[in-house]
Amino acid sequence: MELWDAYDRNLNKIENIALIRGKQIPNGVYHIVCDIAVRHTDGTYLIMQRDYNKHLGGMWELTAGGSAFQGETPDDCANRELSEETGIVSENIKQIGIVISDEHNSIYFEYLCITDCDKNSVTLQKGETVAYKWIGNKE
Repeated sequence: MELWDAYDRNLNKIENIALIRGKQIPNGVYHIVCDIAVRHTDGTYLIMQRDYNKHLGGMWELTAGGSAFQGETPDDCANRELSEETGIVSENIKQIGIVISDEHNSIYFEYLCITDCDKNSVTLQKGETVAYKWIGNKE
């Protein structure tokens, strides 16, 4: 069972409430989700193809990411998700925005990771992604 912290719209933590993945979140309550775009120092971006068994399976997406566990900060979540979904560990991850979605009861923390990793060293997380590629502005 995956537990999340509960927040109000202003990012104030709501004490004594634990949200459970898959259970309905009450109106006016939010959980934190982190999305990380990865840009290589050569200017290309990493995109990954979603596992076919997931929602929107087979679609290509720009970001690695997921929900913050209970007690986890957005920065810790971003680093964990990036490592789990790509194998990339980087000291160069910067928060670039926050988006609040009332529809999904989510507060999205948006990050950019700039890396000089070996582009062939990306490792995919089983059940999450099935392929990856680096794309530039001509793709």
